[in-house]
Amino acid sequence: MIIEIGIVAGEIWHYLDQHGEVNFSDLLKGLDRTPDNVLMSLGWLAREGHVILVKINDDYRISLRKDV
Repeated sequence: MIIEIGIVAGEIWHYLDQHGEVNFSDLLKGLDRTPDNVLMSLGWLAREGHVILVKINDDYRISLRKDV
C-alpha cells in the first residue's frame, strides 16, 4: 500500500504542477484514483510540506508549495 500512496503522490504532484491550484473535487476528477488513495497521498505530501491545503466551505483548495 505504501508504494501505491507514493505513486499517487507523484501523480498529484504532476497534476498540480500542470494545473496550478485546484479544488479537491477537481483533483479527484482529474486523477483515475480512489478518493481514499488521493486523501492518503495528499496527507503524505502535506506532512512533507509539499502542498498547501486551504478549506473553503465544503471543499479544499490544493496547490504546490513553491518555496521548498
